[in-house]
Amino acid sequence: MHLYAQSIETRIDWLFGHARRHAESFASPETWLARKRYLAQHPTAIGVLKCMDGRINIPVATETPVGIIQPFRNLGGRFDLGWPHLGEALSDYVMSVVREGRRALMISTYHFSKGDPRRGCAGFAFDTAAARAHTFDIRRQLEQVFGAGHQTVYPLVCGFETDEDALILHGPGGEALDASTVTDTETLPARLQALFPDMPEQVRADLLPLLEGNIRHVGAMRGTARELDIEHREWVICLGRGFDWLHMPNQALIIGPYSPDLADPVRKAAGILQKNMAAGRIPDDGFLLLASSPYAEVGVDRARAELKSHFLSGFAADVIAREFPQLAEKMHRRTTVLNWRSQQLELLADA
Repeated sequence: MHLYAQSIETRIDWLFGHARRHAESFASPETWLARKRYLAQHPTAIGVLKCMDGRINIPVATETPVGIIQPFRNLGGRFDLGWPHLGEALSDYVMSVVREGRRALMISTYHFSKGDPRRGCAGFAFDTAAARAHTFDIRRQLEQVFGAGHQTVYPLVCGFETDEDALILHGPGGEALDASTVTDTETLPARLQALFPDMPEQVRADLLPLLEGNIRHVGAMRGTARELDIEHREWVICLGRGFDWLHMPNQALIIGPYSPDLADPVRKAAGILQKNMAAGRIPDDGFLLLASSPYAEVGVDRARAELKSHFLSGFAADVIAREFPQLAEKMHRRTTVLNWRSQQLELLADA
């Protein structure tokens, strides 16, 4: 039976089962060696700032192994490096990369649908031009923080067309490369060099497999029935970090804990789920509020992660109860922490 025909309890069990299978695969010798081999061949670290929309699935769209790309999510892909927590998280990420002697490719994304503007980004009221302009603002902030020379951190603006999962790479001079229009992959290295003349050679070499994977993915998507993927059908609100295991389109809206006004993305996510129920895109028997905070070490680090997850869960539940009282009656809460190294999702008891 199709997932969306299942009860909310069955769907929640399925989701946690998926998390367990991900952890088992992530920790397997074959997968571990594949990640090590990929990073040895392509050492550039890749961080992606993107919308909470579940359709924006960069690892799947680029056929990149899980665990390579580091996501940062927020409503509409809205970010401001002046936000205290976001600034610290990005700085910590970049410094950890630099200590390893590697460069970082920081990709700021916007998304849209070429088939229907109303399938675009709700966080920007479906205004693609505004969403695109914001990603260039992020690029300028990244340059202000990490330098305009781009020799260690390269900021890249990238569009994501959700009907075909196609990437659109924007060069600093206004030119763009749309993966959905590429027919000759042998010319890609030269085209990337022309588009990004200031990009370090190693970074370009490590961007190339993402683009090649996306071209293959777009080709595979064409001609398939994708209505379930391109429409909003989310039934989970995820709040926090550590959701790399949720690499599936349109299951969850994932909100990072970055904005000082955390209530706003929670409010918008709850509104999307309420519309999904009203339109019959998902069952109206319930939805899941899932909070998660990652930890790297047992002891103090894990204890802080527990406190953060309980806070995020309670905060989001209060916002939903206050502003969507009828939806709140259908809310199922789960609070978790995630072990960064094993990717195991650990369920916490109610606070």
